[in-house]
Amino acid sequence: MAKGVVTVTEEKQRIDEEDRLKKTARWRDLLAFWLLGLCNNYGYVVMLSAAHDILTKGFSEDQADQNFDENVHNNTSGEHIRICNPISTGAILLADILPCLAVKLVFPFIPFYVHARVASCILFSAAGLLLVALGNSSLLLILGVVLTSISSGVGETTLLSYSNRFNKHVISTWSSGTGGAGIFGAISYAGLKIWLSTRDTLLLMLIVPVLEAIAFWFILVHPTQPMMPFRSEIGSQEQMIKVPEQTFSEKMKLLPTLMKFMIPLGLVYFFEYFINQGLLELIQFEKIWLPHDAQYRWLQVDYQIGVFISRSSAVFFTIDKIWIMSVLQFINVIILLCETLFYYVPNIWIIFALVLWEGLLGGGAYVNTFYRMVKELPSGDREASMGIASLADSIGIALAGWAAMPVHNVICKLPPPIRS
Repeated sequence: MAKGVVTVTEEKQRIDEEDRLKKTARWRDLLAFWLLGLCNNYGYVVMLSAAHDILTKGFSEDQADQNFDENVHNNTSGEHIRICNPISTGAILLADILPCLAVKLVFPFIPFYVHARVASCILFSAAGLLLVALGNSSLLLILGVVLTSISSGVGETTLLSYSNRFNKHVISTWSSGTGGAGIFGAISYAGLKIWLSTRDTLLLMLIVPVLEAIAFWFILVHPTQPMMPFRSEIGSQEQMIKVPEQTFSEKMKLLPTLMKFMIPLGLVYFFEYFINQGLLELIQFEKIWLPHDAQYRWLQVDYQIGVFISRSSAVFFTIDKIWIMSVLQFINVIILLCETLFYYVPNIWIIFALVLWEGLLGGGAYVNTFYRMVKELPSGDREASMGIASLADSIGIALAGWAAMPVHNVICKLPPPIRS
């Protein structure tokens, strides 16, 4: 009898220990995916926050901020003119998204070697920051932006697909981390630029690829075999089953089903990046507490705060009708386009409120799209579907970059109205 009691006790201890390890692993996974989302999107955000600086002064001495603002008021002809970059920030957006889009078009359809993919993602990220920080020609600067873009694309397609092998809530922490990248990337760039040169700011940011490596190889608890969770139709017990890798033709057959997720998401991102890289640099408030260059940088911070809040919201509530967000985002485009033409908004704080709302819509569309996919798609299709659906936002962003450039050129040729 005593032997039997010991056996039962040992079995209970073993079960308790397994439960403890599972809980620890779950929290490690949630933390790791938050950090991975943060690190993966960080460089991409920094390049967009620096876009106006790249085009205005090519990373020359930081005193140009003041000179640029003074030119608004002190042009020698006395004529009231728009101060515009020769090229729209949409050009930097294209350099920051087209390589990412190319990666997303290819990577969902090639073999899934997750460790090799993440290693290449980290190396590209570090190389991109180094080139933009140290480059002394426009070619090197653009190449640095391109490498950062490739890193982001490889990371998103790989880690979104890989998330399907973990608890479904890692989608929420991944999305929250990508939103956090927006805040930390935009604030760290805008804030550090107050004290440091752009070169020193970007060199300091090399800590981010190191953090990404730590999160993936030391915090994340990797599955011991290529298996994924499958929730049984009967009961709620989670089972583990092997899923054979889908062929290229099988993945292509998923596209029609995914259109209901991809089209609304793509539209939301088209509208919001048309605003960010096509309109915000053309909204100018003169003789206020922020010079024009700083207005652009802090509006980017404001947008990213909205993105972070909404990408972290799926833990509390979800929204199924993503198309509503695309309609609301289109309304934002109309409001802000009219502002660039007529200067009818009396105070910059109203613009800050609109841009925050724009970020809330964009982040909400992203997290709710992928959360719906986790809930609605068959388990065997999720891994490939997540990578394919990530194309939608990149296509929308790329189209926004193309559209922003001619709109920028047309508006810059117009005489600015006098703000009342």
